[in-house]
Amino acid sequence: MNEVQRTGEVMEKSLDQFTAGERGRVLSISAEGTIRRRLFDMGVTPGVELVMKRTAPLGDPIQISLRGYELSMRKSEAVSVKLKVEN
Repeated sequence: MNEVQRTGEVMEKSLDQFTAGERGRVLSISAEGTIRRRLFDMGVTPGVELVMKRTAPLGDPIQISLRGYELSMRKSEAVSVKLKVEN
């Protein structure tokens, strides 16, 4: 399971650990190959701000808001997106 990291006053965690309403800024994408390319194509790039909107009733997929649109993604993809929490 991924851990939440605190660097000074900055809290970092992966997108799959966010809860509804949390806001963060993408620091890095650890995925490789086609998944990395797909995340970049959907606008999930370092520096972009996003908001976790909701989680499906069974926990997967999740819905986020970024760049003015809503995006759903699997938790298996979200685990590779590391963010700085900005609540």
